[in-house]
Amino acid sequence: MTDRDPYLWLEDVESEAALAWVAERNAETAEALTAGAGFASLKKSLREVLDASDRIPCTVRRGAFLYNFWQDAEHVRGVWRRTTTEQYRKDAPEWDVLLDVDALVAAEDEKWVWAGARVRPPDHDRALVHLSRDGGDAVVVREFDLATRAFVEDGFQVGEAKTTIGWIDDDTVFVGTDSGPGSLTDSGYPRTVRRWRRGTPLEQAALVFETGTEDVSAGGWHDSTPGFERDFVARSMDFYRGETYLLAPDDSLVRIDVPDDADAEVHREHLLVTLKSDWLGQRKGSLLAFGFDAFLAGDRTARVLFTPDERTSLAGHSWTRHHLILETMHDVSTRIEVLTPTPDGPWTRTSLTDVPALSAATVVDTDPDVSDEYFLDVSGFLQPSTLHHGHVGADSEIIKQAPARFDASGLEVRQFFAASQDGTRVPYFVIGPDRTATGPGLALLYGYGGFEVPLTPYYGAVTGRGWLERGGTYVIANIRGGSEYGPGWHQAALRADRPRAFEDFAAVATDLVARGITTPAMLGATGGSNGGLLMGAMITRYPQLFGAIVAEVPLLDMLRFHKLLAGASWIAEYGNPDDEADRPHLRALSPYHQLTADQDYPPVLLTTSTRDDRVHPGHARKAAARLRELGHQVLLHENTGGGHAGANDNEQAAHNRALVQTFLRKHLTRADGPASG
Repeated sequence: MTDRDPYLWLEDVESEAALAWVAERNAETAEALTAGAGFASLKKSLREVLDASDRIPCTVRRGAFLYNFWQDAEHVRGVWRRTTTEQYRKDAPEWDVLLDVDALVAAEDEKWVWAGARVRPPDHDRALVHLSRDGGDAVVVREFDLATRAFVEDGFQVGEAKTTIGWIDDDTVFVGTDSGPGSLTDSGYPRTVRRWRRGTPLEQAALVFETGTEDVSAGGWHDSTPGFERDFVARSMDFYRGETYLLAPDDSLVRIDVPDDADAEVHREHLLVTLKSDWLGQRKGSLLAFGFDAFLAGDRTARVLFTPDERTSLAGHSWTRHHLILETMHDVSTRIEVLTPTPDGPWTRTSLTDVPALSAATVVDTDPDVSDEYFLDVSGFLQPSTLHHGHVGADSEIIKQAPARFDASGLEVRQFFAASQDGTRVPYFVIGPDRTATGPGLALLYGYGGFEVPLTPYYGAVTGRGWLERGGTYVIANIRGGSEYGPGWHQAALRADRPRAFEDFAAVATDLVARGITTPAMLGATGGSNGGLLMGAMITRYPQLFGAIVAEVPLLDMLRFHKLLAGASWIAEYGNPDDEADRPHLRALSPYHQLTADQDYPPVLLTTSTRDDRVHPGHARKAAARLRELGHQVLLHENTGGGHAGANDNEQAAHNRALVQTFLRKHLTRADGPASG
């Protein structure tokens, strides 16, 4: 394909011609996949899982209350609500509904989607509510009174933009938003931080920090920890490099002088630094602790809280009032321990809980300013979530237990390792029946491979109900580009080295066949967003390995991604198409530009959303058009709403999942003919 793009017109998201073309593709997809009774039955079954009233309601503590956002069949757009710990312990807690989004949609005739809220400390009496129009990343912000359950008529309000906003005190916020020409970076995010006082026009808010348009974004926040009240601002130069500053009372800046690729976090008297490159004699992937005031004064004496090895990496950490809960991964399975600061010596450490093999444990909430409380979720591929509640140093209890959503009898979880093209050992999980007894069967391979995103064990109820319960095997590949083995695992597949992620995924597919788990004709592949780029690579580089491929909200045009919506923010991951040094490898990476007529591709399903303002729907549209032009078998489904998630509610989510699974079963072939169901 030449640089002349005949399908640029499909990048005009809302144009009459583009939407008419999309409507034709949607009709084709609906006719091909939704006409049979099997689709309706599958969709209904998946919707039951999503709407189940006995799901665990995940909460966030704000003062005396636990807050939750909930969607089900009755609350399609959802309700924001809260309850007490005492009520939460019950099987059917009493919830205090703060905001009914469905009622707001009806009252304002706008397709609002909940996008979160910032509750004002310390009284937790007001909130900055974020609402998205039909699921996009851009939001409107409105101040909300939790006592009256109403928006504050003369309160803080910000028009639609990719806004950052947070409380400083009762009458002041830090805000970054689209305030006209020059206020956004090339990536579409705020480049300024302003201090906005109640009752004054936003355009008169005092500028306290700004960064260049070539940077990704700027941000500011207030630390309200009692006794440690401080203000910070930061610039993100790219997706992985940034600078953080302490904002002094006179608005002067004091840089927290850590490497620009390190993550710095200040909590009370502590500074934690997570390394992505070697520093102060410590390996990348390490977690270091400093005294914050001493560090600002020039002291670089570090206490090493975690050092990685070849098979173990840092997964995350959470503060309680007196402790640090540390999550690590060993071959992609979680370990949890508690670290306690000491005045002069090494921090003490103890185990918090035992985690079953091939499982994950995640700290879902703590109360770091007040207590040593924690909520811990433990789950696995065949193990529904168990929510533990406790206080560090005391016994914990199981406060919630999710029921099984699919029949797991005869299923097992195994972990294997495939040898990639360069010899790298790539882990992957296989969930399904033991194929050594039954012979190869239908399998679906999922991957992502980018942006430091790890794929850890989880209980996938929708996949379980629609795929595993119906005889399929599900496989998750932990390819390079993620962070399963720390920063080096991610950095190995950056920019011109991105093909390593593709080689890893292909190696897993090949290994599945070699082990007798499946065959190429019975193996499907799926991925979304950056995983959609991965799927594009499978289509163009390894089509012989798969019987069908699904790319959801995909990134596919690697020569124009930086010009579309938030794409410029991903240059650090992929490279810059405008840089002559990067353009050759980006052309080679670009699935859109590698499509040809003389190659046999497996059937392809592309999905996207008209309201995706992160990954432009033009990627999927143009690839579908190009595949059609070249005579290949392709379907496109574009949801008119849904944003980058592709769905705003459980109805849309169930429809999308049913489309994907119906497509795969239609095209993946058993030895005795096409799969049913």
